[in-house]
Amino acid sequence: MIYIINRSNKPDYNIALEEYCFKNLRQFDKIFILWINEPAIIVGKHQNTLAEINARYVEENGIHVVRRITGGGAVYHDLNNLNYTIISDDEEGEDEFDFKTFSQPVIETLAELGVEATFSGRNDITIDGKKICGNAQAYADDRVMHHGCLLFDTDLTVLSNALEVSGETIGSRGVKSVRSRVDNILPNLPVKITVHQFAERILAQMKRRFPGMREYRFSEAEEAAIEQSRREKFGNWEWNYGMNPAAEVVRERRFPAGKMQVFLNLSKGKIADIRFFGTFFGKNSDLTEVQEALKGVKYALEEVRSVLTQLDTSRYFAGFSIEELTETIVS
Repeated sequence: MIYIINRSNKPDYNIALEEYCFKNLRQFDKIFILWINEPAIIVGKHQNTLAEINARYVEENGIHVVRRITGGGAVYHDLNNLNYTIISDDEEGEDEFDFKTFSQPVIETLAELGVEATFSGRNDITIDGKKICGNAQAYADDRVMHHGCLLFDTDLTVLSNALEVSGETIGSRGVKSVRSRVDNILPNLPVKITVHQFAERILAQMKRRFPGMREYRFSEAEEAAIEQSRREKFGNWEWNYGMNPAAEVVRERRFPAGKMQVFLNLSKGKIADIRFFGTFFGKNSDLTEVQEALKGVKYALEEVRSVLTQLDTSRYFAGFSIEELTETIVS
């Protein structure tokens, strides 16, 4: 196992670095990364960006907006927020999205610091019922990338304002992330430390858990590849904002497994085009197969349900039933 100390605070670069490790450093069975971003909103892969942000506030305050490659909802980062990434080749357990196991190093570190934290709900870590960490995951070729966003001493006022969508911008059509009750870690610590000292404590916890882990440093060629990805993808407007299609029909539903929004174009009573957005997770994040299968299908309950039953939809929308997906598309 290797660990990477990433000292960059640039959100688009850091998301590019994370993806590079996930997809290219396959010679290592486990990778651990700690990183801190400048003020930024990081939106989930399948989200409608404008439905997640207060665009005017974000622009006026110089807050970055970057889309990540994992599902889930939008989160706010700043220089007093700590992010961690665990990439693993381990075989999947019964639960494809085992957030709890990947959250244990954080929970154990907090216990050492005198704070009782618990895993709660679908993918959160809480202290006294308040969320201090949200988690997200992605799968690719039997490899999982898990990352968590730890609120250490984040400016919660900015967080609230940046994620407060303007009614003039998006109206009621956008799927919004769940706004949970949140708290910072620092006020709960009996002995106060800095966010960088907190990062050192988490790294020390990981070293105890994996005694053989060693630091990895990128070559110049690897750094150049990461920078290219930042420039061409994660720093690009098309990736961060331009994925949302024009549509005649926009439908949205909320279920225990997450939120789902569907953009539809219809032609002569049939589905001409369809796109999915939301906070869902899936082992396969490329939704092309599902979307192509539904094109040309009569926009009717039984017709849509019939197509969905022929697909392994759990690979794309973990935790969603066929009925829930059908209800979201047409009811």
